[in-house]
Amino acid sequence: MRTAEHCFTVPLDHFASTESRPAAPETITVFAREYVSTAHTEAEAEKLPWLLFLQGGPGGRGNRLASLNGWSKAAARDFRILMLDQRGTGLSSPIDRNTLPQRGTAEAQAAYLEHFRADSIVADAELIRTALGSGPWSIYGQSYGGFCALSYLSFAPEGLREALITGGLAPLAGPADDVYRATFQRVAARNAEYFSWYPEDRLTVERIAAHLRQTAEFLPDGGRLTVERFQMVGSFLGGNTRVDGLHYLLEDAFIETARGARLSDGFLEQVQGIVSRLANPLYALMHESIYGQGQASGWSAWRILEEHPEFRPDAEPLLLTGEMVYPWYFEQDAALRPLQQVAELVAAKEDWKPLYDQPQLAANRVPAAAAVYRDDIYVDRTLSLETAAAVRGLQVWETGEFHHDGISDDGEAIFGRLLGMVRSARD
Repeated sequence: MRTAEHCFTVPLDHFASTESRPAAPETITVFAREYVSTAHTEAEAEKLPWLLFLQGGPGGRGNRLASLNGWSKAAARDFRILMLDQRGTGLSSPIDRNTLPQRGTAEAQAAYLEHFRADSIVADAELIRTALGSGPWSIYGQSYGGFCALSYLSFAPEGLREALITGGLAPLAGPADDVYRATFQRVAARNAEYFSWYPEDRLTVERIAAHLRQTAEFLPDGGRLTVERFQMVGSFLGGNTRVDGLHYLLEDAFIETARGARLSDGFLEQVQGIVSRLANPLYALMHESIYGQGQASGWSAWRILEEHPEFRPDAEPLLLTGEMVYPWYFEQDAALRPLQQVAELVAAKEDWKPLYDQPQLAANRVPAAAAVYRDDIYVDRTLSLETAAAVRGLQVWETGEFHHDGISDDGEAIFGRLLGMVRSARD
């Protein structure tokens, strides 16, 4: 493959009114990397249409491809791929515990974060498309990238040739509470499925929990591993083949020492990579805001947890959790501790702008197709199908073959199927 790096200067606030816009509006940098297959000559590649990939998150940078494989291999046959670092991530004016406090007070920091949701990402994409001299282009949204794709179809459909979505049909209305009521049930079912495959791991999980209640164990960064942080390893449950990685993690848990059984350094190092938000603090800060439209999230997952006591850290048997974000993250994770006050302000914000235009989606004319994974523990099937029904012409491929990260397992086939669906609709 060949790559090229692109940097774009974009407004921090795309939506400031003429009256409130300063004479010299603040700007930020947005980075994207272009990938082209060497099967195309440079002259041929210049004529290929663009495919913009919108990755999951929020708060994750664009994928760094070492080679074209899976979905990118399939896409590179027909497209120039543009891998976007969404604003605030990667090389796009990144936000972390060091940069965000430079904005000033916690209130100023929270106000800054208002500009880092899907509506602003879409506005960035439209400026980039114009800067690249592209006509309407194709987009592919995975997980949160699918949420962004729905915003794109809402606010800038004229910029789109077609839209592909995997595991990313967001609810168009309603509180975040609806999302977590559904996903807690999905995660509970996935726990039961996993422990039916690996019954010995049920004993290991209980042993780890009992050990952590009695013995202080510390991660390599010095933070204590609590039972509730250990429950976060349930992120493995959202995977197709990745779920088996949980078994390999647990089998490394204990070693015998002169002080008795302790958690191994290898296990603790792996767990730190799962539970720390050092590399992507925006995920924790903004996760519930991706559902916010005219109402505060109010730490939705934390409140709904009260309806599901089986997920409490003192429950027996202990269940592993999904991608929920809780306020104690900002107490126990050293990378998030400086951002605790900001997180409280974001959770309490009520006047979030709409992320979707439902009348526009009902009148949609852009060919679109989405893969809905029947047992997805992160993006609920029922809510996804409700959204699909509200978008005119959106074709759905519902399957039980894959989980949330299906494109990591057979991305080439999934991408090819969705592309075929939108192309057949156009023909």
